[in-house]
Amino acid sequence: MSELYPLKFEPVLKEKVWGGIALVTRFNKKPTGSLNIGESWELSAVADNQSIISNGFLAGNNIEELIEVYMGDITGDSIFEKFGNEFPLLIKFIEAREDLSIQVHPGNALAKERHQAYGKTEMWYILESKKGSKIYTGFREDVTKEIYEESIKNGRLADLLNIECPEAGDTFFTPAGRVHAIGAGTVLVEIQQTSDITYRIFDWNRKSSGKEQRKLHTELALDAIDFTATGKIKIRKKQELNKTENLVNCEFFNTNFINFNTAINKEYYFIDSFVVYICIDGELLIRWDENSEKVSKGETVLLPAMIKEVILEPIGEARILEIFINSENSY
Repeated sequence: MSELYPLKFEPVLKEKVWGGIALVTRFNKKPTGSLNIGESWELSAVADNQSIISNGFLAGNNIEELIEVYMGDITGDSIFEKFGNEFPLLIKFIEAREDLSIQVHPGNALAKERHQAYGKTEMWYILESKKGSKIYTGFREDVTKEIYEESIKNGRLADLLNIECPEAGDTFFTPAGRVHAIGAGTVLVEIQQTSDITYRIFDWNRKSSGKEQRKLHTELALDAIDFTATGKIKIRKKQELNKTENLVNCEFFNTNFINFNTAINKEYYFIDSFVVYICIDGELLIRWDENSEKVSKGETVLLPAMIKEVILEPIGEARILEIFINSENSY
């Protein structure tokens, strides 16, 4: 069996009524002709949206086929034992030219009961944000189910929500059950459990086809909502040069930020997990075993779990997100 290497994938661009062109013009995604690209699925094991490898001798294979052959050498033995051939994370770039719908995601138990799927806890790392942009996340204060239902009936749900002003470099962590929406003028990276289950609660009376309003999931959402998920949650870390700064550490993923202008040695003997690098600015080389792979702005790379040592060498200066799963905490 040939040795594994850092893997790149073909991004899958998703047209959305609220999308724009930033992912194409500023994050190096291939143009499709659409002016409404809302999402770029960078790494996905979601059915019918399996990521396809784009580099090296494994090019053309999808992520499930890869794990089926290499198993724990790709994901880590403990992760493979839990998830089998399904890659446990879904990673996207998102541009919201308009406000996204107000929505909520179920947790693992409810998702399994209703959909035979995993729940959806996620985080956002803000790449760009226009002045006046908003992130809707949780309620301003505890609300009762009755108050919530009244606000839905009156079209005033947004009045109950906690609103924060995002800036580039901010992080927002959204556990399953927390009502949320990405506001207009925001570009971000989303890291989440492998799940495509979204309960849309309110969509600003937006039309999907010019005639019909988009489908809502008001009743399904009711049992998924955590009415005690309140208050400010914005994470703003001082981004020191050439240091690894932790942004989120939860049972589903661990995400770090690295801004560097000199080579960094990385050792992963302490984790039984794959590692994902997302280049959000600049360029770098990943060096391992006398080999190298160039990574540019907007690219996502999967480092197989069997590769335990790499050198990250910036070309000038680079900024990346580093993601893995703490196997001792994972679900």
